[in-house]
Amino acid sequence: MDDYVVKPFSARELLARIRAVLRRSREDDDDGSVQVGALRIDGAAHRVFADIDGTAHPIQMGPTEYRLLHFFMTHAERVYTRTQLLDHVWGGSVYVEERTVDVHIRRLRKTLEPHALDAMVQTVRGAGYRFSTAV
Repeated sequence: MDDYVVKPFSARELLARIRAVLRRSREDDDDGSVQVGALRIDGAAHRVFADIDGTAHPIQMGPTEYRLLHFFMTHAERVYTRTQLLDHVWGGSVYVEERTVDVHIRRLRKTLEPHALDAMVQTVRGAGYRFSTAV
C-alpha cells in the first residue's frame, strides 16, 4: 500500500495524492539523473555535481537536501509553498513543522554557495520557494 486517505476527504486532496503516486511510479522507471544549468544529479550514484568550466566538481550534502534539490530540479521555475514541499520531499505521513523547510533551504543554499549556485534556490516572498536558473 502506497498511500491512505481517511474520510472525510476532499476531491482536491485525493487528486493530488493520485498524481503523486503516478509521478512516483514514473520516477521508478528513471535512474533520477537530471541537469539544470550548471547543476547535475547522477541519480544512479546518488551524487551531485557542479559543472563549472567544463569540470565536474562533486558537492557533498545531506539526504534531505539531496531530495529537496532533486525535487526542485525536476520541477524548476515553479513556486512551492512550505506545505507542498513537506508533502513532496518529506512525504505526507511525516509530521514536522513547516519551518523545517526553511532550515533545509538554508542548508541547501550553504552547500551550493561555494560554487556560486545558491541563487538558484529563490525565495518568493509570501508564496514559497522556487528553483530557477534565471537570477
